[in-house]
Amino acid sequence: MSAKESTAVLSHGKNTTIIEIAGTDLIFRRVDVETDSPTGGKIAKVAGFNADQHAYVLQQQRDGDLEDIRVQEEADLNKSHKFIVAVSASTNRITINDETIDWPADVISGAVVRKLGRIDADKVIYLEREDEPDLLVQDMDVIKIKGKGVEEFKSRKPKVWKLNVQGKTVISTLPNISAADAMAQANFDPNAWIMILKVQGKPKRQLQPNDIIDLTTPGIEKIRLTAKDVNNGEALPAPRRDFALQAVDVEYLDSLGLRWETDSAGRWLIIYEFPVPPGYNVLTITLAIQILPTYPQVQIDMFYAHPALNLRSGGTIPATQATETIRGLIFQRWSRHRGPGSKWNPETDNVVTHLAIVESAFAKEVGQ
Repeated sequence: MSAKESTAVLSHGKNTTIIEIAGTDLIFRRVDVETDSPTGGKIAKVAGFNADQHAYVLQQQRDGDLEDIRVQEEADLNKSHKFIVAVSASTNRITINDETIDWPADVISGAVVRKLGRIDADKVIYLEREDEPDLLVQDMDVIKIKGKGVEEFKSRKPKVWKLNVQGKTVISTLPNISAADAMAQANFDPNAWIMILKVQGKPKRQLQPNDIIDLTTPGIEKIRLTAKDVNNGEALPAPRRDFALQAVDVEYLDSLGLRWETDSAGRWLIIYEFPVPPGYNVLTITLAIQILPTYPQVQIDMFYAHPALNLRSGGTIPATQATETIRGLIFQRWSRHRGPGSKWNPETDNVVTHLAIVESAFAKEVGQ
């Protein structure tokens, strides 16, 4: 039962000691203590707890061990400047790589286990279990640890699975992977190819981008690709130019080397095979931008992607839930708007500057 929890990191000042306080998630905030030899009670007080709450104070030493600091006991800052404070009726004992820790909460997240155990990011964490397979613990997972037994966490080098995608080897640290992710890792657009999964002794299976591939399947061989649209070499039809753009727009679009069209039904500028940075489920999209008849006096706003973009990390992209049907296809709407400091200027803004906003928005979501 932990209502209010905190972690404190102390360093000396002239008349005060600076303390960074956070929850048992180990995220810090700064406060001051008017002493350079704080007791457990003083640390709990500046962390926001009163004496009636009987806060539990632990000193996190440099080797990761946690030592109980009693109410009247002065903390030895030579050992460490880190403290964990939490209201809890008792502690729960866990082990992290065979090191015993008494944790003042009934739950613990995978991220905190990683921090307490100083486990490198290239290792995975498992909760050991007796009568069933060990549980893979992700950083965002929350594990209940209250009980009579001792929960044991162990870190290991991750097991990897390999998949041949048209001659390119894709490596996954998870036993399941979506067809779209496998294709993206191999630098193929899943929407441009017919994907055939070959498993020894089983019929060939055509995959859709969202299909999940079980990499533990015995006899799994490869994904073979066939182009969706193969012609006899005839030229593509001339691109549609239903309405005109500014000369600066046309010059820039032509310089991209991408096929583009303008469609009067909805006043769309459509750019094909528009590249997106690594980190998404695909490498290229069809990009649509609505150009109103009063452009450039009226600004260009938002943009649209087909297929819908998803992060390979599994995170959520904000303000992309709405859709728009364009030429019979479902496009994902990206609601990105200019702020007060970058208002539309019809003298200087155009398709070129809007595409800069598009590219920066795509890059931002994957941390570039």
